[in-house]
Amino acid sequence: MPNSRTAAEAALSEQGPHEMTKASAWKDFQALIKIGIVNSNMITAFTGLWLAFIFTGQSFLASIDTVVFTLVGSALIMGGSCAVNNYYDRDIDHIMERTKNRPTVTGKYEPSQALWIGIFMIALGMAALMMTTAMAAVIGAIGVVSYVFIYTMWFKRRYTINTVIGSIPGAVPPLIGWTAVDPHLTVQALVLFMIMFIWQPPHFLALAMKRVDEYKAANIPMLPVVRGFAMTKRQMMVWVACLLPLPFYLYDLGTGFVILATALNIGWVVLALSGFKMKDDLVWAKWMFIYSLNYLTILFVSMILFTIV
Repeated sequence: MPNSRTAAEAALSEQGPHEMTKASAWKDFQALIKIGIVNSNMITAFTGLWLAFIFTGQSFLASIDTVVFTLVGSALIMGGSCAVNNYYDRDIDHIMERTKNRPTVTGKYEPSQALWIGIFMIALGMAALMMTTAMAAVIGAIGVVSYVFIYTMWFKRRYTINTVIGSIPGAVPPLIGWTAVDPHLTVQALVLFMIMFIWQPPHFLALAMKRVDEYKAANIPMLPVVRGFAMTKRQMMVWVACLLPLPFYLYDLGTGFVILATALNIGWVVLALSGFKMKDDLVWAKWMFIYSLNYLTILFVSMILFTIV
């Protein structure tokens, strides 16, 4: 009996060589700029932007140019930084299952191509952010420098604290969005930063537990590799617990938001505590990782929704 094909495979086979080449090139470019990271960070950048309009009483539609420059600029500097990261890490990415198909490893992009694409995108993104406020551009530059130089080139391959250092650029997007509208770093803006900063260690440590053998082979000193799962679980518990008070600083979003955010935090604390009893650490790490993804999406989307309803 002949093998059945999926609808996607059948559709792909009906495309001509030119269409297939364009689709492949676009897919490779998305992999180069780590489109998944860009998309998730755009949610937090937009949330910071939206809340700044709400809290300052400015009109979203009347400032659509600011919205466009902020989102385009944020996406460009994020994607550009990821391209440079791919350029720098190409010597270890081939070792890990998760990264071995990146275009800088497979040869779809020459190293110099990846580097210059990244630099060009960062420069273009910074120019776009300069069209909003100087503070947004400064925050964007801090994100680029902390990700490319401090995290990728300095801490990632040397210290177990690399996850914490990498949380700095990951927490920058909502600040870019906020300061593009209001250059003052208010309590609400700083709380958005802190939520993102604290969220990342348990999220990425869960991933590191799942991929511990790959990180070990690549000689990357992730906490589970160097200190083991027991220490990693204790640190993840502390980070998750630190999220508990933060929703109360956003009480202006309403009681409904505070209740929802607190419920999400308590749920994560309970899941983190279960790790001390669960026998299969990798199964627990998988659930922690899945919960963290849903947590972030629900929390930031709800911030917008509670200002609309």
